[in-house]
Amino acid sequence: MDQNNETDAAYFVLLGFSDQPRLEIILYVVVLVSYLMTLVGNSAIILVSRLDSKLNTPMYFFLTNLSFLDLCFTTSIVPQLLWNLKGPAKTITWTGCAIQLYVSLSLGSTECVLLTIMAFDRYVAVCKPLNYTTIMHPSFCKALAGVAWLSGVGNTLIQGTITLRLPRCGHYRLQHFLCEVPAMVKLACVDIHANEVQLFVATLVLLLIPMLLILVSYGFIVQAVAKIRSVQAWRKALGTCGSHLIVVSLFFGTSSVIYIQPKRSYGPVQGKFLTLFYTVVTPTLNPLIYTLRNKDFKGALRRLVGSKNQG
Repeated sequence: MDQNNETDAAYFVLLGFSDQPRLEIILYVVVLVSYLMTLVGNSAIILVSRLDSKLNTPMYFFLTNLSFLDLCFTTSIVPQLLWNLKGPAKTITWTGCAIQLYVSLSLGSTECVLLTIMAFDRYVAVCKPLNYTTIMHPSFCKALAGVAWLSGVGNTLIQGTITLRLPRCGHYRLQHFLCEVPAMVKLACVDIHANEVQLFVATLVLLLIPMLLILVSYGFIVQAVAKIRSVQAWRKALGTCGSHLIVVSLFFGTSSVIYIQPKRSYGPVQGKFLTLFYTVVTPTLNPLIYTLRNKDFKGALRRLVGSKNQG
């Protein structure tokens, strides 16, 4: 075999939206504004949850984890994306690509499990309110959060390492705006059937099963509220679960289309926009959804602002 064919480039070219230069200008502004809102919104949730003792609850513990996760997730993607959208240079070093792949994949996988745990928390709050504090003990909550983070790290160590070790035979032009497994696998110059099977199994474990568990949790919640047959009960349940349900729908709705639906059902441009939505837009919307719909958080924010004004 020719030695040159075995040599892989020390960098990658993230083609992204380079075929639409005018669109890149618009996307640059949209992505920049979204990123700044993500930083402000998620940082506010973390700070307020930590500073106000009344928010020292399991729900806000998991929400703080989600906010920190979203901050790290977008930061692993957006700065490089903004750099590529700003100018003609679309390159990223092999090391930079590997870091982006490991970090974004790990955090994306963690979010799937974390949102499932948050659905379980809502199930206990609605269906077992008298035993809520006993079941959702702080040590148990920390253990659940640890499981979410470890599952993400474990998945990325397997998927990321296998993907990076694939021979590319000099192929270095990625038809995407970030280094992710499906796009990088396409650069391989060997049979990738085993990689596709491995990706399917990972999708089953970290996407389909969490979606099923979330549906089961909300099925029990609907069943419990239906037995009460009270409008007030429905409003309380909606207030308790509404924000999480919206976030779950946004995240799993777009990610499932990308990783589950056959690729031929949508074009590469649509795939990029779907990925852009759940990697950039969703982390921006999450804090807005949780804060605008949450009286406890708004009350805590008013108390903190009031105490500072009095001081």
